Amino acid sequence: MTNPPTHETEPQSNSDRWAHGLDAYASQFQIPRDEVVHWFTEAVGERFGEEAIYSAARAWIDDELSLRDRSLAVLASLITIGGAEGQLRMHTRWAIDHGCTRAEIEAMAALLAIYAGFTRAANALMIIREELAKLES
Repeated sequence: MTNPPTHETEPQSNSDRWAHGLDAYASQFQIPRDEVVHWFTEAVGERFGEEAIYSAARAWIDDELSLRDRSLAVLASLITIGGAEGQLRMHTRWAIDHGCTRAEIEAMAALLAIYAGFTRAANALMIIREELAKLES
């Protein structure tokens, strides 16, 4: 394949990818766009931050999967891997922003108990419910 496939909404240049990545993380972290690089630099370092920003541009493009569906998939992944409390909190907030309901998120976590283990799913669900309670207050 000489040219990678593209979608109408896909960033076409590095500067477009950078801009789309900044927008995605600003939305996810609920911070101004111009603070995203600093957030990453402080949290995980400049190099990791740069890679994350570029990759987010493609991960959150609304094409075959809606943002809602992507959010459910990410929450399911975070529940399954476990040990991702901070990410689980952020993605729970973002899932609500993308149209997921509390009932859908809780049902998905209950389903994952069968596949990921009851302890892992229960621990994740407690974190999710704490975050949802904050959003509802």
